Amino acid sequence: MAKKKKTTDNNICTNRKASHNYQVLESLECGIVLVGSEIKSIRQHKVSLEESYAKVKGDEVLMINCDIAEYKDARINHQPKRPRKLLLHRREIEKFAAKATEKGFTLIPLKMYFVKGRAKVLIGVCKGKREFDKRESIKKRDMERDSR
Repeated sequence: MAKKKKTTDNNICTNRKASHNYQVLESLECGIVLVGSEIKSIRQHKVSLEESYAKVKGDEVLMINCDIAEYKDARINHQPKRPRKLLLHRREIEKFAAKATEKGFTLIPLKMYFVKGRAKVLIGVCKGKREFDKRESIKKRDMERDSR
């Protein structure tokens, strides 16, 4: 007999403002280095990616301003907005670093989710939208909604 797949929602948090403020050109899944109290908070969905971004520093990638709330039952807690190291292969870091250092491009965490019990982050190389681009995408969305 085939095993049944669990139908639980593995999605922890999404950065909804990223699709409005940025144009996502390319994305990549990566791991994240966490401490015990952080993963407990993540399992309770107490995470916000709204103002976070990723930065290439030397030969590693850091996720900055990701807000993981403190776990109330922990003896020793973590800092909620500390920089967290992202786990990528060296070739992936070099490829993304080259694109992210160009003018107008940045690395933005788009989504956080679980894969086989491990927290993963989907980061994207993004280019900021201008005001008229945002208005244009809102018009397209409204027209599609009206046509449905």
